[in-house]
Amino acid sequence: MAPTDLLGRALTVRARNAVAHAFALPLVDAPDHPQLHLPGATFVTLYTAGVLHGCIGSLECTRTLAEDVRANALAAAFHDPRFEPLTARELGKTRFEISLLGPASPVLAFSEAEAIAALVPHRDGVTLRHHDSRATLLPQVWASLPLARDFLRALKRKAGLPADFWGPDVMLERYTVTHFEEAPEAVA
Repeated sequence: MAPTDLLGRALTVRARNAVAHAFALPLVDAPDHPQLHLPGATFVTLYTAGVLHGCIGSLECTRTLAEDVRANALAAAFHDPRFEPLTARELGKTRFEISLLGPASPVLAFSEAEAIAALVPHRDGVTLRHHDSRATLLPQVWASLPLARDFLRALKRKAGLPADFWGPDVMLERYTVTHFEEAPEAVA
């Protein structure tokens, strides 16, 4: 098994185990990996019967990777305000995806047109900040919003801003992710 495959399995099993533990269900042996003990930032995304059922994550490394994936799995399952909490019955039909975030770097753009030109579809995850508003879209979102203009507008709406808004104090950061999905046999 390649090191990234082992890390992916270590993360996805820990995410599923965190939720299974909350339901007092049996746990699966999770492989160890040295990176689990280092600081890390993840997003955990849940799909129940193929439909998005939660996505919560961290933009900054504030705890170990193992702790981060566990906390974000629980938050995605039970505290994403867009969805009803996951039930024990749904867990068997739920697939876990983990996005391990790389370091963020600023996108130097003084206009929306410059921002659109600077973004790299299917690679960049993007965080937008404007005063107290903040939102992010993972690189996987490019699959449903392949045009940079549409991606940026969706990001602004997610931040609570009008889609056509731009101002001199809009700040963008980009990051990449290493994406891991559960093996098909993990989902009943």
